[in-house]
Amino acid sequence: MFIHLHNHTKFSILDALCKIKPMVAKAKELGQTSLAITDHGVVYGWVEFYKACTDEGIKPILGCELYVAPKTLKEKDPKNKYNHLVALAENNEGLKNLQKLCTEGFTAGGMYYGKPRVDDTLLEKYHEGIIFLSGCVAGRIPQLILAGEQEKAEEEALKYYEMFGADNFFLEIQDHGDQAEHVVTKGLLEISKNTGIPLVATNDCHYINKEDCIAHETLLYMRDEKTVNDPSPAYGNGQLYLKSEDEMKTLFGNVPGAMENTTRIADRCNVEIKFHETKMPAAPVPEGREAFEYLKELCYKGLSEKYPNDSGEIRRQLDYELDTIKTMGFVEYFLVVWEYINWSRNNGVSVGPGRGSAAGSVAMYCLGITDIDPRQYGLVFERFLNPERVSMPDIDEDFDDINRYKTIDHVKGLYGADDVCQIITFGTMAARKVIKSVGKVYGYDVAFYNELASLVPKDVGMTLEKALIEAPDFKAAYDEDQRARKVIDMGLLLEGLPCNTSKHAAGVIIADKPVGEYIPLALTKDGDLVSQFNMVEIEELGLLKMDFLGLKTLSVINNAIRNIKETTGKDVDINKISRDDQDVYKFIGNGKTAGVFQLESAGMMSFMKQLKPCSLEDLIAGVSLYRPGPMDFIPKYIEGKRNKDKVTYPCPQLKPILEATYGCIVYQEQVMQIFQQLAGYSLGQADNIRRAMSKKKQYVIDENRKTFIYGDSEQDIVGCVGLGVSEEAANKIYDSMNDFAKYAFNKSHAACYALIAYQTAWLKYYYPAEYMAAIMTTFIPEEKYIDIAYK
Repeated sequence: MFIHLHNHTKFSILDALCKIKPMVAKAKELGQTSLAITDHGVVYGWVEFYKACTDEGIKPILGCELYVAPKTLKEKDPKNKYNHLVALAENNEGLKNLQKLCTEGFTAGGMYYGKPRVDDTLLEKYHEGIIFLSGCVAGRIPQLILAGEQEKAEEEALKYYEMFGADNFFLEIQDHGDQAEHVVTKGLLEISKNTGIPLVATNDCHYINKEDCIAHETLLYMRDEKTVNDPSPAYGNGQLYLKSEDEMKTLFGNVPGAMENTTRIADRCNVEIKFHETKMPAAPVPEGREAFEYLKELCYKGLSEKYPNDSGEIRRQLDYELDTIKTMGFVEYFLVVWEYINWSRNNGVSVGPGRGSAAGSVAMYCLGITDIDPRQYGLVFERFLNPERVSMPDIDEDFDDINRYKTIDHVKGLYGADDVCQIITFGTMAARKVIKSVGKVYGYDVAFYNELASLVPKDVGMTLEKALIEAPDFKAAYDEDQRARKVIDMGLLLEGLPCNTSKHAAGVIIADKPVGEYIPLALTKDGDLVSQFNMVEIEELGLLKMDFLGLKTLSVINNAIRNIKETTGKDVDINKISRDDQDVYKFIGNGKTAGVFQLESAGMMSFMKQLKPCSLEDLIAGVSLYRPGPMDFIPKYIEGKRNKDKVTYPCPQLKPILEATYGCIVYQEQVMQIFQQLAGYSLGQADNIRRAMSKKKQYVIDENRKTFIYGDSEQDIVGCVGLGVSEEAANKIYDSMNDFAKYAFNKSHAACYALIAYQTAWLKYYYPAEYMAAIMTTFIPEEKYIDIAYK
């Protein structure tokens, strides 16, 4: 079948309207068997495009429309900044070379004009395995033709023909109804006739359907910061959509070889992206030592310090975790994390007590990566890591935001600057933003489109489509105001499109060799080197991604401790304070938590007055419950806390699991424990069902009800009935789990953040002046101090 080789689909920022999955679906509908992506100067969309095509049974062709400097990268020529050249990876060698070209476009000094440019020297160096097309009317050869320099155009074509090889360079003809294209095509036909360089027919695709032309034009107005009252920025005469084979035959069927060469190129392009092949850097292990034995030694040392009175039970849990870590191939991963956490703690960088599911691991606690005893708070290792859900561990960590850079610099120094790289992130047009942007393009009053945007609820994940259903005032504006309808209708088409790139706040790649050997890199506007793929895609490609999160509250704690030393002479070790100080809990229960981490909002203050916490367990529950969804269960929780004797359980086996939360399922770990202890699931199996419940995968939920109640011998699950729980109770428990699991929180994460909340409350209670001064120092710019003083 026919292929369109020239599709600008994703992340040609504010240039293309196409979203990858809908575009691939449309290609399948048209009967396409191959499809190419050639974004301008970048390859941001490769991974998503590759997966979308393979999922639909379409061959993905990975390419790029390169920006080529007319001479060398170092030479500036404002009148001739760059030309276009299409490059398609024929094989995996070509894929690697094209990645290098796209990286060099950013890093080799070619960003004089805000574009990632390459030059002929780079093209000659990295051309193997790549098929090149002469480009659209913005290509060097077409531009020479348009300038009336036919002879020079032919010379340029021959130069590339010789540089890339006779089979690897084609003259690209297009027809979007533009007069310039007709002139170029005539010139290219003459060059082909004189030189024998083959022709290929392509179609530029900046949007999926023909009727998307107006939306694309609106997008270009946004990009250029213009309004509809300015000259139209549109190009392509409404023909930049995904065309069918018949439409292309109508345009190019009379050009000998052009259509056939399109198919020929498609047949030649065969690349493979491999996923989930781990590329782990070598962990810093003392010379002559084996990695696993070193990890075990570190853990045992921590075990003796953290659990001096262990009877052997915790040692067995640690050995189980170590065996799991080794079996799953993550020994190096844990040592990498331990090294930079240990370095940070010893070099003046404050590290949080942990975050996420990692706090459920005894090994992590023994290594000092986390500071929460998982045994004390009923945290579950399998929520973090289990062989039945093979995926890279996700060990995120908080560092004080002032000194976080020191840890990142240390990592770069340890592994090599080229082996460490930060990750790109893509900003998209959210509901409110797209309303304002479209309103501005249409030339409407600022007050009008700002007010319209304000009618969209601020809920996380809110879309225009949801707002039309959930926000009556917004729907009324749509129904009653033609201007609002026009803006919203256009917004529905543009919402979710990428509009900018930046550096991810925390994500850092650590590789076993220069990151550019694995993936293409880019530069942000601030000059930071980042990946061209997002953090999810980085992990799918098997690269090690770590999150170095900056937490201002850790800086607040540091500043408060410094203030206390200066005013009282006392040295406070915040990690050694009592975690059972009832005066501090009473202070929290009185709602005096302004400035206290996680507890400072008016709603949380009110909740704390109701909750009257008296232990860290209560704070953990508070942090978990005060969120949309779980808040509905707060009255039941508080009633249970006040009247513990009245809390009932459908079966006795449930009491040990839910007693700490007064009969409410608050945590994901509790869901796992219910499956394990009441029905005989392994914790790995339980985590899989827990995930299905949290993602509301109803078919999985329905399928597992019978297994939960009656068991399944093939999965080695006994079931509730087999373990002495009545069928009636089992059904009731399953219904309750299904309700609660949709909102249940990760207790490991809540425990870590509840500890920081307690620490900040402790500081505020005992040293209020020093603590509040620390908040001002950390959060308020110095130039505002005087304003505050006057107020």
